[in-house]
Amino acid sequence: MFMKFKELIALCLVVTAFLSGIIALILSLVNSQNIGQASPQKYGMVFDAGSSHTTLYLYQWPANKENDTGIVSQIHVCNVQGPGISSYADNPPQAGETLKPCMDEALSVIPPMRQREATVLLGATAGMRILRIQNATKTQLIFDEITKTLIQYPVNFLGARILTGSEEGSLGWITVNYLLGTFIGYSFLGNWIHPTGGQMYGAMDLGGASTQMTFQPAGSITDKDTEMFFRLYGFNYTIYTHSYLCYGQDQFFKRLLANLLQGWTSGTVKHPCYAKNYTTTISLSSVFNSPCVGSGPSDLMVNVTVEGTGDPAECRRIVRNIFNFSACANRVDCTFDGVYQPTVQGEFYAFSAFYYTFGFLNLTNGQSLSEANGTVWSFCSSDWSQVTVNKPLRCNTKMCLYSTYTSIVYPVGWMVLHSTYENLYYNEIYLSLKVGNMDVGWTLGYMLNLTNMIPSESPTLLRATYFNLWAAAIFFIVLSIATTLVAIPLMCPCRNT
Repeated sequence: MFMKFKELIALCLVVTAFLSGIIALILSLVNSQNIGQASPQKYGMVFDAGSSHTTLYLYQWPANKENDTGIVSQIHVCNVQGPGISSYADNPPQAGETLKPCMDEALSVIPPMRQREATVLLGATAGMRILRIQNATKTQLIFDEITKTLIQYPVNFLGARILTGSEEGSLGWITVNYLLGTFIGYSFLGNWIHPTGGQMYGAMDLGGASTQMTFQPAGSITDKDTEMFFRLYGFNYTIYTHSYLCYGQDQFFKRLLANLLQGWTSGTVKHPCYAKNYTTTISLSSVFNSPCVGSGPSDLMVNVTVEGTGDPAECRRIVRNIFNFSACANRVDCTFDGVYQPTVQGEFYAFSAFYYTFGFLNLTNGQSLSEANGTVWSFCSSDWSQVTVNKPLRCNTKMCLYSTYTSIVYPVGWMVLHSTYENLYYNEIYLSLKVGNMDVGWTLGYMLNLTNMIPSESPTLLRATYFNLWAAAIFFIVLSIATTLVAIPLMCPCRNT
């Protein structure tokens, strides 16, 4: 009887051990879950080689993209020392050397294991477009030297090239609409969604050698040379874009001076867009060294004294004379110089030199165009001594011309310039250099479009168990082992000693 009782106890212990093992197995496997490690970060660098300077932008995005397009963030900016790369036409190796400090700086930010796959592109804009017209050989030598420099780094170098005006304008448009959340937005549920019913914004970019106008028109685009197509986050976009080469601020300044110098033989040249009592000496070679200007006097080594008259009315007149409005007479789909432009819709963001110029005159707070014109008029009427007192640290001798020109070209996106554009208000065109902590320009748009061609990487899945369930599983495992150890002696036949 006693043996049967011992066997019964042993049987109970074995059953307990078996059940404990089953419970431990269930807790450790069934109650575990998959959790994803953070997606690895991808990196990309873009050199914006403009006409007056070069800037390096460093971007990153999670490798698992949203509908094939990355969620890109700007994480670092480096301004390359020196002028634009087109200035090194007579010293191409220096164009490459100037990029090294910024490359070294950017690589210090990227983890070493991710550097080899980091994409790098140098995109040159209107300054190099103009140099290519002048001397294609020197242009190629500059790119060759830049390539020699950048291939020395442990990165995925995609090349150095000139962007077309259409690329520059349309990529800027992508940047504007990405930063304003019209392509994709983050929902309150914590996931990315495509906004519906929102407007698309137009983009207006003004540089030193060109200006770009880009928007999604209300109707069809009849001139297919001005049409660009993109697919971003699973949706298709067709936009109008045009780049006005030679209408950047620096090139326009040269064109205006060339007009004033027509028929000049000697003496001082009066300039209505310079402040009264301001004088400067310029060389003819610095004016007529651009294909935007055309041929000049036979002797370009002569220096000319230019004297400001501070005449805003005359300044506005000679600025408007550069634009060929008659080429668009009786046309509603035309801006100036015979350039086609469909009917616009929506609001616009103006950046780059648009912002710098109006910001110089404190005109970035929603003033009407008539208010802006009044401020420009007052500034252009000033004596040079007043200008230097009022703007001692950031005074620009060309600012009257720049602001006059900008106030004329600014409403291009909205109506033909020779109509009553004075009724346009700034609440339809916003001025901005940044949205959040990201710069507005073509480079971000380029990187967003590039992510469509870079393969995604799914996040790594790990099998994980909550700590309290893990502890319970350990307890039942220990319990099963202990009961088994106790049950074994009870189930063995007793030996007489």
